Amino acid sequence: MSRLLSRLGVRALAVGLLVVGLIGGTALGIDRQTQQRISAAGQAAGVEADDVHQLQVDQADLWRATAGQRAAQADAQVKANAAAAAAAAKAKAADDAVRAQAANRSQDRTTTPTFGPIPSSCKEYTGNQAVGCALLSQFGFGLDQMTCLVKLWNRESHWQVDAKNPSGAYGIPQAKPGSKMAEYGSDWQTNPATQIKWGLDYIKTRYTNPCGAWAHSEATGWY
Repeated sequence: MSRLLSRLGVRALAVGLLVVGLIGGTALGIDRQTQQRISAAGQAAGVEADDVHQLQVDQADLWRATAGQRAAQADAQVKANAAAAAAAAKAKAADDAVRAQAANRSQDRTTTPTFGPIPSSCKEYTGNQAVGCALLSQFGFGLDQMTCLVKLWNRESHWQVDAKNPSGAYGIPQAKPGSKMAEYGSDWQTNPATQIKWGLDYIKTRYTNPCGAWAHSEATGWY
């Protein structure tokens, strides 16, 4: 009986060892499969990392290779912007000049009106007034200014070449002192043309035109 039990125990032990071996082998097989998958994944990750690195290298090379082209494009854009700005500034300056001229013409019409009828020609005048009418155009004045000039110098000197004033003013335009008129000729004391030229230049500089000078004279009594 005891022998039988002994044989049964040996067999059970053998069977147990066999089962353990089978289990162990199965586990070992699973570990190997897992290891193979891990290894394959690692290899794939390594390849992907290499691809990413190579892409970065290629992009850096391309950036360096196109640096000159980018610089040229940037320089061209800067020049184009500068040219556009210069053109805009030039156009604005031209527009401002046109506006200023229009404003000046409007101001002249407002502040220096024509007093009296406009003569049709200088034939309407005689003597020194005829000389004055003939010289108007040399200073940029039209016949519409002659009426004002006649009134202005009638008040100042009655168009007399040798008209004198106690204050020292002399001649048709009543220059003070009279020697100022030597700018237009040494014969300033006797020549009406010399005196009138100086007077028209003075009027243009100070009052724009004879009607402007007449308006000032009307307001103040002098010009």
